[in-house]
Parts: sequence; C-alpha cells; structure tokens
Amino acid sequence: MIKIISYIKARLRKFILEEKWLDDYINMGMKVGSNCSIHPGVIFDYSHCWMINIGNNVTIAPQAYLLAHDASTKKLINYTKIGSITIEDNVFIGARALIMPGVTIGENSIVAAGAIVTKNVPPNTVAAGIPAKVVSTIEEYVEKNKKLLENCDIYDNNHTIRGNISIENKKKMYEKLISQVGFIQ
Repeated sequence: MIKIISYIKARLRKFILEEKWLDDYINMGMKVGSNCSIHPGVIFDYSHCWMINIGNNVTIAPQAYLLAHDASTKKLINYTKIGSITIEDNVFIGARALIMPGVTIGENSIVAAGAIVTKNVPPNTVAAGIPAKVVSTIEEYVEKNKKLLENCDIYDNNHTIRGNISIENKKKMYEKLISQVGFIQ
C-alpha cells in the first residue's frame, strides 16, 4: 500500500511541478547505457539533452550538472556556445560536479565532487578542482586508498541506513571518524 501511495504522489508531483524524469530526457534523445546509477537531483540540460551520451556502468552522484550549452556568450557575441557531452563506460561523477559543453569523460575515470569540467578528462584518470585538472591515475588512486584501508576502521552494511544502523552505532561511528576516514564494505 505504501508503494502505491508513493507512486501516486510521485506522479502527481511530476504532473503538478512539471518535473522531468530520466525517461523524459531519453525520449527527447539523450542516450544512457546499461547498468547506470543516476542519483536524485542530477540536472541534465533540458534544452539540449540529445547532445548528452552516457555510457555503460556510469554512476552520477546527486546534484551533478551536465550542461550541453553555455549562454554566457549570448550577449557578448550574439551566439550561445553548444557542444556534446560524452561520458564513456565505467565513469564515476561526484556530487555537484559540473560538466560543460564539448567535454568527453574518458572510460574508467573519476570526476571528483564539486569539480567544474571544462576540458576532456583522459581515460583512467581522476580529475578534481575548479577548473578540473587530472590529479592522478586510477592506479595511483587505488594504491593510495588500499594503503589508507590498511589503517582504517571498516564497517559492514549494518552501519548504513539500509542496514538499519542503531542510534548507538551512529554515535560511535561519528566519534570514531571525527579525525579520520573509514570504509564501508
């Protein structure tokens, strides 16, 4: 019953607020590969969504922006800049990252949270910053985190919302991770 009510609420919200759903963008020509995880609040360029091509096994974290146009040039030169966005296979785009027109994110790459990507990101790299720059290879990133993992606390799924973490474990986890990071399996 709860699922039915949630479904009806979502449909009403879509109708009343004219929300766009992923299917709407796909119907307008945006391409999305298989096994993608696109989190809530991702903003796709509605006016040029057919210029966006997302590969397979891509994760896009909450509130990322993919803009296939840049209207900052409109008043200056009477034209709006436009370009395709290609996100190749096995890419992770962090929360609130901004991908600008004419950019390709190479396969097996990571775009850090908050990065503003104005130029192509090569395959197998990690890009971060404003504007985004390559900060390491994926191999270097993996090795760095493996070393970090050796000296950190590791938590199981019971330490997540899905795992119904207890109030006591929330407090313990918070206190333990005030001055360091940990990992969840």
